[in-house]
Amino acid sequence: MLRNDQLDQWDRENFFHPSTHLAQFARGEAPNRIITGGSGCHIEDREGNRLLDAFAGLYCVNVGYGRQDIADAIAEQAKELAYYHAYVGHGTEASITLAKMILDRAPDHMSKVYFGLSGSDANETNIKLIWYYNNILGRPEKKKIISRWRGYHGSGLMTGSLTGLHLFHRKFDLPMSQVIHTEAPYYYRRDDVSMSEEQFVAHCASELEALIDREGADTIAAFIGEPVLGTGGIVPPPAGYWEAIQPILEKHDILLIADEVVTGFGRLGTMFGSEHYGLKPDLITIAKGLTSAYAPLSGSIVSEKMWKVLEQGTDENGPIGHGWTYSAHPIGAAAGVANLKLLDELDLIANNREVGGYLNRTMTEALGDHPNVGEVRGEGMLCAVEFVKDKGSRTFFDPADKVGPQVASTLAADHVIGRAMPQGDILGFAPPFCLTREEADEVVAKTLRAVQAVLG
Repeated sequence: MLRNDQLDQWDRENFFHPSTHLAQFARGEAPNRIITGGSGCHIEDREGNRLLDAFAGLYCVNVGYGRQDIADAIAEQAKELAYYHAYVGHGTEASITLAKMILDRAPDHMSKVYFGLSGSDANETNIKLIWYYNNILGRPEKKKIISRWRGYHGSGLMTGSLTGLHLFHRKFDLPMSQVIHTEAPYYYRRDDVSMSEEQFVAHCASELEALIDREGADTIAAFIGEPVLGTGGIVPPPAGYWEAIQPILEKHDILLIADEVVTGFGRLGTMFGSEHYGLKPDLITIAKGLTSAYAPLSGSIVSEKMWKVLEQGTDENGPIGHGWTYSAHPIGAAAGVANLKLLDELDLIANNREVGGYLNRTMTEALGDHPNVGEVRGEGMLCAVEFVKDKGSRTFFDPADKVGPQVASTLAADHVIGRAMPQGDILGFAPPFCLTREEADEVVAKTLRAVQAVLG
């Protein structure tokens, strides 16, 4: 294709892309893709390719691309008031309305919403609020945060520490000392394959208890977990996991942060993952599905229990010393209001349940018996295919073989986007909620074709 612009050159000379092999990209050895548009479940690039985005950006675009209602809301807000801050009691109609809409949908015991811009800064906010909370209660030593290996909670210093993936720690001097990790609820990758699911859950609970005993409950402030592990492999918890974990946290007065950046606003077929698994969190982290990523916005939903202590803190110490310049940004808030309205009006969560279930069933039927597919798993509109060298012995491929990336690349060449997960040969799917059965069939058929092309 002939070009009369320099975008490709400028891209490689000027643009620092996240989660990218920087040297290969700069040298032109790694491909780029310049996106020009999107509609429904599809995106288009400037080469004229139309691709079915079966990962919704990064789990984000729940209502689908090209929704005029959200674009109009953003434009109207920008014309009326593009920005004002939320410090010292300032708000806008959009930010106040959105906070009310979120709390109407959140578990009954939640009280307030603090807005940021990304899941990372929301979890940074959570950590600061937890530390403040324990200082107000006179427990200055109760500061450590327990996370799980393979969890993903952000890319900042503390949030990158919470994340339990090697790529996000290696050469960054992470994790920081205030963060400690426990067993991932990843039944397929259990060390002892003889363990039943029930035994593995008991093992996870026992490992958590042992960690608390070693560290001392009086030093541990909180436990953070995604209802379903996302970037760590799209792993629903084994049956009974959360029922085993929550009582341990309650016994030791350890707060629970439910990181619902991926699962919030319908991804599992329920409004929140906390509802799906019967969790009673003290904080809920939200982002992605809050605006379907039409504009950046995140939130920390604070429980009534924590809120009362935060109020006490300001009575004793004056205004709380935490804020972001763009907290509750009006354009992001306007996008959030329009997005949640669409979610309701189009009944997209119901479609998500129906078509997500169909996608998982048909993917299992198509690939479950393949000799190099160890497991097909999922929940709601989340699905993953895990590849193994030998199914019988559960022998994994050498990471250097890059089997997962090969399958993802072959699939993309066939105009369907899945994601090669960063730790293990796992192909992930998280389509928009407007996915149709016909589009699900296309995802499954082309995934099978890609797997056969790479693995036979």
